[in-house]
Amino acid sequence: MGKLTRRARAKADYFGFIGAREWPLAASGLGVLLGVVTILPSAVGIALSVVALGLGITTFTRDVRLLRRRWAGFEFTTIAAPFPTDDLPPPAAYPPSGYLAVPARGTALVSAAIDRDLWAAQHTITVAEEPYRLPPALKATAPHVLPLRARGRLLFNGPVVGMHGDPLPAAGARPAPIRLHRARFFDAVCSNELGTLRITRGETGEEYDLRKAELTDSAGALRTLSSSTLTDLVGVSTVAFTTDGKLVTVRQSSLNAASGLLLAPSGSGSLEPRDLRTADGEPRRLLHDAVRAGMERELCEESGLRPEDVHETRLVGFARWMERGAKPEFFGLTELAVDSGDVAGLRPVSGERLYSAGATLFDVDLAAVGAALAAGVPLSGALPRRIWEDGSLPLLLALRAAAAWHAAQS
Repeated sequence: MGKLTRRARAKADYFGFIGAREWPLAASGLGVLLGVVTILPSAVGIALSVVALGLGITTFTRDVRLLRRRWAGFEFTTIAAPFPTDDLPPPAAYPPSGYLAVPARGTALVSAAIDRDLWAAQHTITVAEEPYRLPPALKATAPHVLPLRARGRLLFNGPVVGMHGDPLPAAGARPAPIRLHRARFFDAVCSNELGTLRITRGETGEEYDLRKAELTDSAGALRTLSSSTLTDLVGVSTVAFTTDGKLVTVRQSSLNAASGLLLAPSGSGSLEPRDLRTADGEPRRLLHDAVRAGMERELCEESGLRPEDVHETRLVGFARWMERGAKPEFFGLTELAVDSGDVAGLRPVSGERLYSAGATLFDVDLAAVGAALAAGVPLSGALPRRIWEDGSLPLLLALRAAAAWHAAQS
């Protein structure tokens, strides 16, 4: 898909999302248009047509005023302060967990116990029959939030998969299936992506802070994914290494909705409904299989690699990205079947060239990073300086999880 086509699709997705929620205004506008058209062909119905046209114009004008008043009824302020981790302890149901904050990149809830369980456990999945729907409080602000978030970026309302369950270690029993649901990307923009916005209702001065309203449970702790009302689209990222030990990273463009102009993992994006089925159309039963499929799909799209260039991908970590509504993020480690020379000249598939500026290779010794982390060295000191300074939060978290897995295998 060419650049012009993708831009046209982004605009179509945007107006389609707004129009679906403001259809009465569109209907009024259509009434005005039909009133004008009916005047032209026949003199017999002129009187009735003029009346219909007048009513249509009146209704349309009223709807425009109501729409402008409703949209102007919300004020949006960016929350620049770091995520208040001291005010929101991890869920009580989670094993020992902690927050990892990276300046200017974000904050993640991580747990070594969850990561270790993912190395071996096989969580099953179920997919809800009904797609996700925005709750009323978020639906009311959606028409204003979307243009705010879309400014200067290309956003597509593509299909994504959300998660209504937590990949927690089971105490002796087989873990319950994790429930997934189908959603659209704009649902996430108008729910999870409000994590850094404070919304004020102009008429009453009432403030809506997603962190307090949607992320906090009755005990004052972070909500589990199973009790969340947000889209919670599943993030999938993997770090791929060539046969000669080079890490593949992707340089992101300014059009990226998250982590623009930073170094991204070898493949990074969101789980999609197509990842839930095999090439034969059979449903995948295991979370690991679906997540790995999403990771390898993103890897091939963003790096230009082919599926046959991928030898193996392992699921090595999990986190929740707090600034993005505590959405779930899974991390993988991919072993490629090609060397750095084969990767250096590759370009992302045509649809990704607006977002990816190409691949950059680095020397990263996972064993050394894992040993440093195990010895108590902070992530900033364990990773190569360039990666720490220019890396996106998913890249840093993926390398952290991959290094811990590598150290455990030694």
